[in-house]
Amino acid sequence: MNIRTEILVRVYLSFGIIVFLAFAVLYKLFHLQVAEGASWRAMADSLSTRYMDVEAARGNIFSVDGSLLATSVPEYDLRMDLLASGIEDENIFYSKVDSLAVKMSAYFGDKSSSQYSRLLRQARAHKNRYFLLKRNVSYQELKMVRQFPVFNLGKYKGGLIAEQKNKRILPFKSLAARTIGYKNENVQPVGLEGAYASYIDGEHGRRLVQRIAGGVWMPVNREIEVAPTDGADIISTINVNMQDVMQRALEKQLIASSAENGCAILMEVATGEIRAVANLTRVSDGIYHEKFNYAIAQAADPGSTFKLASYLIALDDGKVDTNTIVETGNGSYRLFGHTIQDTHENGTISVKKAFEVSSNVAAAKVIYSNYKDNPLAFTKRLYEMKLNKPLGLQIPGEATPVVKNPSYKSWSGLTLPQMAYGYEMNITPMQTLTLYNAVANGGKMLAPLFVKEIRRLGNTIETFGPRVMNPQIAKPETIKKLQGMMEGVVAEGTGKILNNPLYKIAGKTGTAQIADGASGYRVNRAYQASFAGYFPADKPKYSMIVVIQRPQNGYYGAYVAGPVFREVADRVMASDFEMYSNFSGNKFVGNTTMPPSKLGSKTATDFIYQKLGIKALYASNNEITQNIDTNRGITFENTGIPEDNKIPDVRGMGLKDAMYLLGNSGLKVHVSGMGKVVKQSVEPGNKIIQGYPITIELE
Repeated sequence: MNIRTEILVRVYLSFGIIVFLAFAVLYKLFHLQVAEGASWRAMADSLSTRYMDVEAARGNIFSVDGSLLATSVPEYDLRMDLLASGIEDENIFYSKVDSLAVKMSAYFGDKSSSQYSRLLRQARAHKNRYFLLKRNVSYQELKMVRQFPVFNLGKYKGGLIAEQKNKRILPFKSLAARTIGYKNENVQPVGLEGAYASYIDGEHGRRLVQRIAGGVWMPVNREIEVAPTDGADIISTINVNMQDVMQRALEKQLIASSAENGCAILMEVATGEIRAVANLTRVSDGIYHEKFNYAIAQAADPGSTFKLASYLIALDDGKVDTNTIVETGNGSYRLFGHTIQDTHENGTISVKKAFEVSSNVAAAKVIYSNYKDNPLAFTKRLYEMKLNKPLGLQIPGEATPVVKNPSYKSWSGLTLPQMAYGYEMNITPMQTLTLYNAVANGGKMLAPLFVKEIRRLGNTIETFGPRVMNPQIAKPETIKKLQGMMEGVVAEGTGKILNNPLYKIAGKTGTAQIADGASGYRVNRAYQASFAGYFPADKPKYSMIVVIQRPQNGYYGAYVAGPVFREVADRVMASDFEMYSNFSGNKFVGNTTMPPSKLGSKTATDFIYQKLGIKALYASNNEITQNIDTNRGITFENTGIPEDNKIPDVRGMGLKDAMYLLGNSGLKVHVSGMGKVVKQSVEPGNKIIQGYPITIELE
């Protein structure tokens, strides 16, 4: 074969190969488009479009008196379709863009008008149909923006896209913040928000979205395809007024004693319902915030408040009586190489007196001498009172208590006598209060209750009543003796500074040394001051505990924790008319100057005036009224509340009445100021739109 022939063969072979490859490529393209086209198109669609959840508005949390503790208000991210139908014509867009930029700049003040104009022009040049203008815009701001140039062309023509989000707010700010709690992704749930998230969250809706440049997901259709279902409402047991009183009293005392932290809990004796719970931690000198729920999550040595349990067991088992004599000597008791010490010498005293003066020596001697041969008989009674188990609260975060028995490896000869006065164990303030509440309740131990009811769209779907943990923790006669001993603490014992001539308090002081890690109790001595009890002692209605840790100015329970207990009890007693006998015996001189009354419920106002012995006339025929003083008595005048589905007039009302009316109307309420309502952002008589925000100003 000559060279020319060889070259031709190679050319033909190369051409054949190229033709073959071309046919192969064409075949593959045909196969992809026809045979596999459907599956590849489906995959492309799945990568560029998907369904996304639309967040539901979370349910509200109310206090027991109807005040709003937590609610969701709408917020919006504002985006713009720069190719919307109303501005497709470039002449229309460019004739209005600068005016829009000026309005945006003047209203929000975050960018200059030239910056807004440049951004909008650039977005137009890039044919951006989902341009982000502004985040976290309120509904009132959105209403204003809709009136701006371009956007006032209409919902679709102007290109404005308002994406709603829900912002969680606490109308009373830090009030009961740890009890209300929160629910965040990847964070342990806290408080009622966390515990009842399955009710509060509601059901998310769905919307089809498409991925565009920059990885942003844009709604394919502006309308939500599956509407979300709003969450259910939680009716808590918290009383806003009592919570406010408690939080202020605790904060004041923490500042005065320069303490590290403190907590206080107020419980209703008959039901176990928690009316107030405050937890404050020092964040800087004189500044305290709610950061940790000490009331339920901190288990520690309770100290002398635990003596109530020790004497309950000894009295109920018949080991001693209130008049049994105990020899405390010079206030020290040497046992197993350890000295148990009293703060002062008491000598020979009765069991009742020993409890009143909080003698550690007496408590240790009574329990050790009677139970040293069978310590299990003592610890078994503690277990029967459920002090070794969590309370099973309705909110998360409860600490696990530790109450030893002889099977524990750490049990020693000193354990039993030290347990007698509140050491070598870990229990929470809530558990201690539950025990005191049981004594106030005649022996019935109730689990603390934080939630009364769950409602959806105003209808009750679940209720929670008192939960009995132990129907009778001791014989009725034992309970009576303990009640007398606790009254003695305040009448003539370590709690004398809490004594009030207007009503009786019963309780027990506590002062415990706090262990400092591996260093134990002897290095850097730190203390916990506490007071637990109930009031009024002759007809118990509320039980309460106050615990303050690491105070710098004094450490005795009566002087550090006692003032908080006394202030809260005084304020609660002053505001609870049911605790008092009828006022009808009191005499008033004429009607010339009447007690001031805010516009509000006729029933409530009439109740107050009746208690004060003031004559009330009946001129009003509706529930919401204002009173008018006459020389013949008090008459009630109608306020002209609009008919159903119309926004009420709450001007002149107190906060609670205004929140009740507006909240029950389905409005989202913003509050500013204190006193009575002087202004509302939406005029009365307008049609109610569910979830519509309204601001009320108080003076």
